[in-house]
Amino acid sequence: MIVNVGGRTDVVTHYTDWLLNRLEEGYACVRNPLFPHKVSRYRLDPSVVDCIVFGSKDYTPLLPHIDSITNRYGVYCFYTITAYGTDLEPNVPDVDESIETLLALSRAVGPNRVAWRYDPVLLNATYTLDVHIETFSHIAQRLRGAIDRCVFGFVEQRTKISKAIPDLTTLTRERKTDLARELGAIASREGIVLQTCCESGNYEAFGIKQDGCVMLPTLGQANNCQFRLLKHQGTKPKCRCYDNRDIGMYNTCPNGCRYCFAIDSPEDARRNYRDHDPNSPLLVGTIRPDDEVKEAKAESLILHGRQDALPF
Repeated sequence: MIVNVGGRTDVVTHYTDWLLNRLEEGYACVRNPLFPHKVSRYRLDPSVVDCIVFGSKDYTPLLPHIDSITNRYGVYCFYTITAYGTDLEPNVPDVDESIETLLALSRAVGPNRVAWRYDPVLLNATYTLDVHIETFSHIAQRLRGAIDRCVFGFVEQRTKISKAIPDLTTLTRERKTDLARELGAIASREGIVLQTCCESGNYEAFGIKQDGCVMLPTLGQANNCQFRLLKHQGTKPKCRCYDNRDIGMYNTCPNGCRYCFAIDSPEDARRNYRDHDPNSPLLVGTIRPDDEVKEAKAESLILHGRQDALPF
């Protein structure tokens, strides 16, 4: 089983104590976003959890504990560092601070288990094509040799995001192509594998791969094991990622990123964050008497190899 820690909220930055408690107790509970009275109980035993896929914009809270996790589980870490400042990412460390934390993470777990995310890519009056080129180049130079790959994607121009960022520039096919061409050239120069995820455009002419973020061969190579060949349909339209179990919850991330799809409002996220109990099996709230709690299917997908033998 692949466990996702970061798809619905930034657990690493804001809920590390809860995560450590869940791993210690060996299970976590998750409410169904569509049917809140239905709760899935996920085993987090290393015998069935083949890899924990982290996603965060600040690994500082987790770094002191990362060895205790990698000693028991396979891991793969996505670290998002973008060009944006506090106008779009109010509670996210700045670029250079984030780079230093990523480098520390890379030293701790190995470059083969760290991927840099540069997404979502958006354009407005402040964040122009030139700003993206300059920032991407700066980050890529600093991260050369410290990461497994870089994943980027363009912002989904939904009505909600357009309202949050009124000066959002429409990403035409031409603008996307111009950006992809420049990012591809920079990545090639720095020896970084660059790929898209959930993108319909094909930018292979610029050395950019089309692939999923969470792919079993990638996780296996990073963790010195081989997964069974399993078919899957992706987790959303245009997605190629292998099915994974997200133990987070929507409307709980206080980062306040204005382009975020996972919160209804910053106020809701802050309220949920205040209501969080690190000792609860749920990220927010507690199990209620009328909840229907069901044990989720959990099995190892590894064909052979050991997760505790991780050369890097």
